[in-house]
Amino acid sequence: MTGKPVLHYFNGRGRMESIRWLLAAAGVEFEEELFETREEFEKLIQGGALMYEQVPMVEIDGMKMVQTRAILRYIAAKYDLYGRNREEQAWIDMYVEGLRDLSDMIMFFPLSLPEEKAMNLEYILQRATTRFFPVYEKALKDHGQDFLVGNRLSWADVQLLEVILMTEECEASVLSGFPLLQDFKVRTSQIPTINRFLQPGSQRKPQLDEESMGTAKDIFKFDRGMFLKNMSTIVAEY
Repeated sequence: MTGKPVLHYFNGRGRMESIRWLLAAAGVEFEEELFETREEFEKLIQGGALMYEQVPMVEIDGMKMVQTRAILRYIAAKYDLYGRNREEQAWIDMYVEGLRDLSDMIMFFPLSLPEEKAMNLEYILQRATTRFFPVYEKALKDHGQDFLVGNRLSWADVQLLEVILMTEECEASVLSGFPLLQDFKVRTSQIPTINRFLQPGSQRKPQLDEESMGTAKDIFKFDRGMFLKNMSTIVAEY
């Protein structure tokens, strides 16, 4: 045992990517056990390591942690990225929950039906620029600091940068109307631990390509009907 966190997932972004981001921002080295087949995933399930038979799963501090938000909150608290008091933690929680709503839309986007991709992309960009990014632009303006909460880096800042870059992969000019977010992106990207994670060869995962999507579908027995139901729920709620 090296003492490093061990991340169990498939070789892609998915819900593990925010965990990779947060560990990297904290300067924590981690290892990955990446499964490539349904059989490898089922072996992990049969071994009893997955409380709900789901991943992500992270081995850390003697625990086998599941549920993405629980893992992220634990890491943020452990590595001093979760505010200095309950009020700051509440603001961090509100910011990251909003960002999860946007990141989920983007994460599911590659699975859209071909005839619906243009419509779904338009919807994502419309929501990003009218509902979500205005909140964070205003937060930076009102707070008057380099960071969203307090005067130092937090989980909220890391999550915001991740989602900004995800959205720019959909539309490079998406921040054109948000000068403070543009400055935030440049400034936060230059933090040494984050800058290393953004370099080629890091453990940051690329966007899903067709081959990776096929692998993920095979591993998780992807059900398009369930996906469309989930997407319909997202659209109805947002």
